[in-house]
Parts: sequence; structure tokens; C-alpha cells
Amino acid sequence: MLVFGVFMKAGERLYLQVAYLLAEERTIEREFSSLEKINDNYPKMVLSLDKFERSRNGIRHQNIIDFLLE
Repeated sequence: MLVFGVFMKAGERLYLQVAYLLAEERTIEREFSSLEKINDNYPKMVLSLDKFERSRNGIRHQNIIDFLLE
């Protein structure tokens, strides 16, 4: 399942991509590549249930539970 959204938080745009797990290289590529195509400087994040951090190319990866508890 692919979930992508553009959200406004405190007047700032935030791009979010949500995935269940980033267990395979093709899944990682799919989830990050859609955000890498966006050519602006707003924050971009991939959220998943993974406990390990996989940020790349300026796109932050975070555990979705930790994100929701912030």
C-alpha cells in the first residue's frame, strides 16, 4: 500500500510517505524515489514501523509510532 501526503504544520509544508516496512531494497527505492523527485526545499519524510533509521538524500526516515508520539 502506498500513502503519500502533503501536510501543513505550523505554516510549513511537509511531505510524508508512509510504508509498512522497508525490508527490501526495491521497497526502499520505491518509497524514497517519489520524494526525491520533488524539487523544492520543504521537509520530506518516510514513516514506517522499522526501528532502524534509513534516511537518505536529505529525506528523513522515522518510526511512525515515534513520529505520532512527538
